[in-house]
Amino acid sequence: MLTITAGNNPKIKNLKKLIKSASHRRLSGLFVAEGLRLCYDAMLSGAQIEELYLTEQASEKSPEKCAELIAYSRRAYMVAPALFAQVSDTKTPQGILCVIKGLDKTGEFDTINNGGKFLALENVQDPNNLGTVLRSAEAFGVSGVILSSDCCDIYNPKVVRGSMGAVFRVPFLVCESISDFLRENPELNSYAAVVDSKAEKVTETEFEAPCVTVIGNEGNGLKPETTAQCSHRITIPMRGKAESLNASTAASILIWEMIK
Repeated sequence: MLTITAGNNPKIKNLKKLIKSASHRRLSGLFVAEGLRLCYDAMLSGAQIEELYLTEQASEKSPEKCAELIAYSRRAYMVAPALFAQVSDTKTPQGILCVIKGLDKTGEFDTINNGGKFLALENVQDPNNLGTVLRSAEAFGVSGVILSSDCCDIYNPKVVRGSMGAVFRVPFLVCESISDFLRENPELNSYAAVVDSKAEKVTETEFEAPCVTVIGNEGNGLKPETTAQCSHRITIPMRGKAESLNASTAASILIWEMIK
């Protein structure tokens, strides 16, 4: 295993770009997962780990799992804690991260009309929201997640971390727009989540599979053309003075009602 000691090492520079730049992640086809649990999840999920970076302290703390990860990864590098802290995206670095090849999930949507129940996200911008939504999607057994191209990058380190490894396991695809996706898949019963007391209450909705529930931007909701393309409009009934819910909270409620 090679040791990296200099902050100007090309590998370290590339790590920093992968963590900070969505465009660099897209161009390189790589993304970063940080922390022992996430790296180990990536391995168990069959993700291709191109590079593993760890400190001596991390390897001593979890020797067996680190040894497995070193053997599984194509390349492994030892770095000093101070250098690791320069590239870490967390406040309290665990001293281990890996660079992973982009996940190819599109093939899992070839049979989208197989009676599945899907979630579509349009222009969701908060990476913490997206990570939590992916986690809920896995927990409740959603068939797959569709994201519009204007959503935040699914490989953003905060999304990967917030998903608690769900990003490795939940089938997903990124499309140009949700309205186009719905137009191209007319066999899906589509349910637009809206804030409108006149819409059908989600607690009274019968989700007929194959179907997709569509959730919009945190502040602006769904685009008018997307709502118009959906066959149903649904809403979460609320009491009190709250006008809306956090996107990830709303998504969890809608997913539960769709899947139950």
